[in-house]
Amino acid sequence: MSHSSKGAIYMAAAANLLIAVAKFGGAAITGSAAMMSEGIHSLVDTGNQGLLLLGLKLSTKQPDKKHPLGYGKETYFWSFLVAVMIFGLGAGVSIWEGIDKVIHPHVLDIHVVASVVGFDIQTYHVVLSILVVAMFLEGAAFRTAYIAFVAQNPDTPIFKAIRNTKDPTVIVILFEDSAAMLGLIVAFFGISAAYAFNMPILDGLASVTIGIILAVTAFFLAVECKGLLIGESASAQTRDMISAMVEDIPGVKRANEIITIHHGPQSLMVCISLDFQDKITSNQIEAIVSQLEREIRATIPVVSKVFIEAQNWRSHQKLLEKDGA
Repeated sequence: MSHSSKGAIYMAAAANLLIAVAKFGGAAITGSAAMMSEGIHSLVDTGNQGLLLLGLKLSTKQPDKKHPLGYGKETYFWSFLVAVMIFGLGAGVSIWEGIDKVIHPHVLDIHVVASVVGFDIQTYHVVLSILVVAMFLEGAAFRTAYIAFVAQNPDTPIFKAIRNTKDPTVIVILFEDSAAMLGLIVAFFGISAAYAFNMPILDGLASVTIGIILAVTAFFLAVECKGLLIGESASAQTRDMISAMVEDIPGVKRANEIITIHHGPQSLMVCISLDFQDKITSNQIEAIVSQLEREIRATIPVVSKVFIEAQNWRSHQKLLEKDGA
């Protein structure tokens, strides 16, 4: 992972911690369910950033006998755990808190906090100000994550890059910050309406809505991380590059099969089954294998392991038919 990506995580963690403290303060002086949900959301997000950093650190461990392909999938596991935490803690608590306030609504506390030049600053002024400041902080964190993601995927449309990326950490930050911005907007209008119309039930409904936003975010994150966790191939562009390199090697009749699988954002395993020309010698096969491996590693830096086997095409097809049966 690049330094800019780590910077996005640190930026998000710092912003969420400051925002969480402010939101809990606002919830304490008003009793707002939406504000409490937002505080829980920011606190969960802060913990999530810690888990992402832990996953990044563990993923750098060197391969050993127990894990010969390395620990790259640590990143995927901890990112998946973050999605579970967003759903279980963030969404679950927010929805529960909101339903409780809808069933048992109580008037939000309004009192004068301070007076400045004859103007009475009331509790809802403080709460709404906290939400506005939180929007700016979340916006700054989102901008940092977005710049880091674009730097990793230049000249690629954002939605296509999100679908194709093998690094879930920045995606988690982008999704979290997007959900946070939506949640802040919902909280702002929900609390404002609750005060304006003296309808505390609107505060509870805002909390439920925030929980639903978090649940949807968690679902999409979990799906993305699940695919990476169980094993995804390299991008179509990378697979095409490997195929082109194989076709350009003299002495190779055809590629029976090319398998790629990511064991981490920066760890790609490549397995190739080749059918060589009939009259080729063993020394020539060894030279071809060495040449192909060098070219693959030089062209695709994320390749960590290359396995190449010599196999007759008909024999390979029979094995595939047997496996299919």
